[in-house]
Amino acid sequence: MASDPDCSFCRIAAGEEPAEIVFEDDASIAFLDDRPLFHGHSLLIPREHHVTLADLPDDLVASLFVRARLLSRAIPEAMDKPGSFVALNNVVSQSVPHLHVHVVPRRKKDGLRGFFWPRTKYESAAELRRVGKRVRDAVARLD
Repeated sequence: MASDPDCSFCRIAAGEEPAEIVFEDDASIAFLDDRPLFHGHSLLIPREHHVTLADLPDDLVASLFVRARLLSRAIPEAMDKPGSFVALNNVVSQSVPHLHVHVVPRRKKDGLRGFFWPRTKYESAAELRRVGKRVRDAVARLD
């Protein structure tokens, strides 16, 4: 898939829009988020335009996540933090419709709560098993 001229992330990848680049290779590029949760918060994107993880071709999945793993170590080191938060959204809460992996440097009690929602419970063991079966069935259909 080629780039999308209407996509701001494609324009960054093409060098047509400014960004503070922190990593790049032939398949991906990472840059500082311009609205960071904390300094060092970066976005890793495939150079090709793919909207969600489900859209990403198999041959790009491994390389993208190898780079996410690299950044999950490098960014906390650069920002003198002990850890990182790595996440991506698919459609819901995806502010730019181009696959992007957030890598955020973290420390305990840093106040980050935006990615964490209230937890729920299964009403019973039977409900837990029903939900598990639904997910297994979907995996089997899509695999």
